[in-house]
Amino acid sequence: MRLADLPLPTTPAATLADEVLHRFSPPALVNHCHRAYRLAAVLALQDGLDVDWELLYVSALLHDLALEPEFDNHALPFEQAGGHLAWVFAAGAGWTVERRDHAAAVIVAHMVGTDPAVDAEGNLLDLATGLDISGRNLERWPEPLLVELLAQFPRLDLAERFAACFRDQAERKPDSSAGQAVRSGLTDRLAANPLQALDGQGRYR
Repeated sequence: MRLADLPLPTTPAATLADEVLHRFSPPALVNHCHRAYRLAAVLALQDGLDVDWELLYVSALLHDLALEPEFDNHALPFEQAGGHLAWVFAAGAGWTVERRDHAAAVIVAHMVGTDPAVDAEGNLLDLATGLDISGRNLERWPEPLLVELLAQFPRLDLAERFAACFRDQAERKPDSSAGQAVRSGLTDRLAANPLQALDGQGRYR
């Protein structure tokens, strides 16, 4: 499997989600969101899942938007605030209320998990971001595809930037999922993620 084999939505909503992502997020977070969609898509194809590709794509691209100052919420965990943002975006795109609710739930699920039988897209985004941030379940993805993915969407300063965002969230909202992640060693997991050490030969150091 190669990146070219993955479905890439080109609907107006998908195009605008990418425009929003680029407008408000730094390059490292832009690349993270695009990797997250593709990592989720790989699992969906490998497992033969029937997913809503447009919804998964839009949710993946918008899932960390509430970490940015323009959309940060002073009280809500960032994934809940991000879910509300996705709902409003989806409303503007003309999605049904059911699909708006689903997009919001997918974004919440990427931090708190969900039942894959109930929300396949939410579970896929949870698994994809788990690899990209913490290095979880690396063996589920083909190494050549990971090499190709990192070449197209490099990590840049993701580890440092993401750790700083989560520390800020944890300080202001200690009971949030971000606060729990920081207390459980997120910064160390970011630094130790094998994707950080992927070399140009396609091997993990």
